Amino acid sequence: MPTVQAWTGCETRALRQALRMSIREFAENLGVSERTVSKWEAGRDAVHPRPEMQAALDTVLSRAGSEVVDRFVAATSRTAPQHSPVATGFRVQSHKFIPAYVSAPTTPGLAARDGFHRRPHEWLDVSIVELPHAEGTCTAHVFACGVVVLHVVQELHFRTLAALATWRYTTYEEDVPWAADQVMGLLSPTPSTDHVAPEYVLSMYVLQESAWGDGELENALRLMSLPSVLVNRHATPYPEPVDDHVERRLLAQGFDQPSVQPFGVHGVSLGYASWAGVAYHALSPERALRVDDLVSCEVDVQMLWAYCRHIQRQVEDGRDPAMPPEFGWRFLRAAHSRLTTARARETAQHCMMREATLSTSGLPARLVQAQTALRETASLSGRVDT
Repeated sequence: MPTVQAWTGCETRALRQALRMSIREFAENLGVSERTVSKWEAGRDAVHPRPEMQAALDTVLSRAGSEVVDRFVAATSRTAPQHSPVATGFRVQSHKFIPAYVSAPTTPGLAARDGFHRRPHEWLDVSIVELPHAEGTCTAHVFACGVVVLHVVQELHFRTLAALATWRYTTYEEDVPWAADQVMGLLSPTPSTDHVAPEYVLSMYVLQESAWGDGELENALRLMSLPSVLVNRHATPYPEPVDDHVERRLLAQGFDQPSVQPFGVHGVSLGYASWAGVAYHALSPERALRVDDLVSCEVDVQMLWAYCRHIQRQVEDGRDPAMPPEFGWRFLRAAHSRLTTARARETAQHCMMREATLSTSGLPARLVQAQTALRETASLSGRVDT
């Protein structure tokens, strides 16, 4: 009987196919959802089921007949990794940013709890706390203005970019409700009536190892920043990767997408940003941006995006937006200036990264709109000069 040291999505798929089962049948056999099985298989080598599911998969394999075992061994032998760590694909560090508005009066109580500690920030109080995550690490950034940003980090290994793109779309369906549960857990036992559940996930990928040559590497980063071109999102029941030949053609020839903006420095780094996410690779790590610099910028952008979205939601509901005075239109005016104006000691790399991230996010326009809405409300109430 073969032994699997650690089940990944690849072995899981091989076992299901060896059993001649559909995803639905296999999920019912294990007692999990179809979406969970699809997520395992889309994640390939990068996804490791939880310990209890590892044990369940061991049991299924141990009870299988000899023909099933033979098919499983043959399939896993064909897909076994080679000696080179990048010969079968690439390694990437995935960063997911999931913001939610929880209201400003709520955050002081959160920040005062055990486990929270202050994070240095230039212009806004923020506290952080570590949250459990089954397949990576998660840090909750609690901002004084009333926004929580969950930052999830996962180490991934994929054979193709299409596999990464499919994993992204598949896992996002679970990330949003999971994040909502985490935020509700932070707010318990007194959730705010103004609390808004997370609506979206923004990704950043930091490429660590790859087998792409110089001619394909830039195209690979561009595809990472805008992965929708590698996924059939209309496939049922779940998104599916495009054929390998499509990815090979895009890597070799590139693709024209004006919404993707570069921010790398020749010989130092490759960086691309789009509305869907950010991709970065340090060619010269000692001179390139630190990952913390990229994360800090994205956390701030997503925090302000969620804050402005809450104001926009009030306007669309036909209400005059009401926010605490210290986080009113002057706060947004200051935030807009800090994000869009270069600092005296800021490097060219920082400026390019920040400008690309801001322009593709659409945040500057949202800041202006939210600032205008709050100022109009303040004018109507007589708090500012008209």
